[in-house]
Amino acid sequence: MKDKEIIFGIRAVIEAVEAGKDIDKVLVKRGLSGELFQELLEVLRLHEIPVQRVPVERIDRVTRKNHQGVIAFTSAVTYQKLEHIVPLLFEEGKNPFILVLDGLTDVRNFGAIARTCEVAGVDAIVIPARGSVSVNADAMKTSAGALHSIPVCRERSLKEAIVYLRQCGIKVVTATEKAAEFYTDSDLTVPVALVMGAEDVGVAPEHLRLSDELVKIPQFGTIQSLNVSVAAGVMIYEVVRQRISSCSIH
Repeated sequence: MKDKEIIFGIRAVIEAVEAGKDIDKVLVKRGLSGELFQELLEVLRLHEIPVQRVPVERIDRVTRKNHQGVIAFTSAVTYQKLEHIVPLLFEEGKNPFILVLDGLTDVRNFGAIARTCEVAGVDAIVIPARGSVSVNADAMKTSAGALHSIPVCRERSLKEAIVYLRQCGIKVVTATEKAAEFYTDSDLTVPVALVMGAEDVGVAPEHLRLSDELVKIPQFGTIQSLNVSVAAGVMIYEVVRQRISSCSIH
């Protein structure tokens, strides 16, 4: 890993965060303590930067330099805030089109989805700060650079993000095999946020309950589900199809 992609040492990480450096996540050695370390944790909490406590061997594999048990990975992009993006979309006269990814952990799927989003004109991608993919080198490569173009909002609480979208008049439509309605039956010409879950666990139950509509993609084979990047592509282009049809009618 190139040194420019990481920052190591407690004071160096604190200074980088306070200077506005975009940090993807921070690894800290298990059992680390001390006044300066507590200062670091407070700074990371204030800036909503994910922290993982790991064995020191994990950090040593990244760098053998004097890391003091702390290493930060810089982000390949500047994460945006949903409450900054949505009002701007309405101000610009756009019909908001947001994709929310719940618990997706495969960075290559994430990159593929981002590429589809960019091509299809999705306005922003929302991911949770914890338990999720982030914009790293693999995701960037798979996205073919799309992650440089499309805003990614990393939110502390996906639940709060979904509530906020609904309060803004954006229809939250969640893809789940638990749905009774097919995705083609939903009106996606209105301001919309599509919620997609990871292939193994799907969308969290609390997020299903918050949704305006639950929809499913028809399945006739024996395999349990589509690859999430393929399913996202199907859903995204249904929005595109409906909006093009709506414009041609009017």
